Amino acid sequence: MQITELSKESILPLTCSRSGTCCFGKDVMLNPWELFRFSKEKQISPREFRDLYSDFGGIQLRFNGKQDKKGQKACSLYIDSSGCSVHKGRPLACRLYPLGRQVQFNKAHYIYEGNQFPCLNDCSEVLDLPKLSVGEYLKGQEADEFEKALDEYLIVMQNIADIGFELLLDSGLAASGDTKTLALWRIIGNESHQQLAKRIGTEWLDCLMIPSIANETNNAITFAQKHNDLLLSKAQEKFGHIQTLEELHEASVIIIAVALHLSKGLGADTKGISEHWIEIAKSHGAKE
Repeated sequence: MQITELSKESILPLTCSRSGTCCFGKDVMLNPWELFRFSKEKQISPREFRDLYSDFGGIQLRFNGKQDKKGQKACSLYIDSSGCSVHKGRPLACRLYPLGRQVQFNKAHYIYEGNQFPCLNDCSEVLDLPKLSVGEYLKGQEADEFEKALDEYLIVMQNIADIGFELLLDSGLAASGDTKTLALWRIIGNESHQQLAKRIGTEWLDCLMIPSIANETNNAITFAQKHNDLLLSKAQEKFGHIQTLEELHEASVIIIAVALHLSKGLGADTKGISEHWIEIAKSHGAKE
């Protein structure tokens, strides 16, 4: 598949519709901030939103609505003849569409897949609209706060993983000759959304996707930072007093699973991240 990289100055036939073909047959991943914003717009609790409109503990938006002419099911929040019922609360993936976003060396790059600009295939009306730069489009979609949330949650993901490293490397577990922990890290990196959600369990899924944050805020960075503190506090509560090598192994595995499940919600390369973490651990004395 051809990948075209764009700058913010690139001019394209960009637009956004509340009822476009982008509402059908897509894989829309959610981070905890996006789930929170969705629930606020829907005027229900994050738990209710998660259970009604998402899958795998909240990391993926559910598409179980009416089928279009291609047989693709609509987003669970799509209303026929009306469009998106929570357009103001939509996540970054919807705000960017048909663009994708990659972060390399702390710089965001915008891309699209295919030989032809995607909107030209299914939304031919864009040809009659004024062309916009990528930067203008992002501003119009109010994507900035959602991009900040994504970037902040990448930091949260790494902070969670660091606990897994500590449990393996700083506890004596790796020094004991343990080989099964990294083997499981690799298995986890290849597990499906459903398998990872089952491995993590309800308690950690709730803490990861519907955190109980006092004085809920509409500031993405503040929300993510408070969530980070909550996750680290929970890890300390659960793992701060364990002593046996088996307990350390189990704790390292579960916390890495939490970090990798979050990576799925961020649209990251979960398998690649897992392999990267394994190599780092091996460079510090862990064995597989």
